[in-house]
Amino acid sequence: MAKSAREPEEPRFDDTMTRLQEIVGKLEGGDLALEESLALFEEGVGLSRRAQGILEEAQKRIDMLLGVDANGQAKTAPFPADR
Repeated sequence: MAKSAREPEEPRFDDTMTRLQEIVGKLEGGDLALEESLALFEEGVGLSRRAQGILEEAQKRIDMLLGVDANGQAKTAPFPADR
């Protein structure tokens, strides 16, 4: 399923990890107000969950590609149309 012109693209895994690293660096610096620290922590938790979801989806795709049945034959399945 293609994204419409109005729907923003989901962040890529690499972009998500880069932002997480930025957040960790800022939090480790310890120079932030409590409110800013909490806001960054909350953003980081959301990004972490997003990254985990991306990894889980990638694992599912790999499993589809490498799966074998009880007879040792490769199992195949079509990828979803939105890829």
